[in-house]
Amino acid sequence: MTRCHDLQEVRDNIDRLDKQILELIGERSGFVREAARLKARREEIVDRPRIESIIVRVRKLAEEYGLAPDIAETVYRNMIDGFIEFEGEEFDRLHGED
Repeated sequence: MTRCHDLQEVRDNIDRLDKQILELIGERSGFVREAARLKARREEIVDRPRIESIIVRVRKLAEEYGLAPDIAETVYRNMIDGFIEFEGEEFDRLHGED
């Protein structure tokens, strides 16, 4: 990260990063859609041990990147909750369940 000269430069950089983040979240959603396609039962959507292993990994990576682990965890838990809902909807759509 470089030091900014004014608030507009800060905002421009945040906007640039938001675009990159959203591109990556969009890519992640494609893989969540694939998971919904590959799972045989709706009960497989929520995998608590997998979620907790992601959180442990994200907290460690956050520290390496100089981000507060609590912020990373909050963001990821919210994102995962949203993707669980999305995956459930995709599962129902793909597997014909209501």
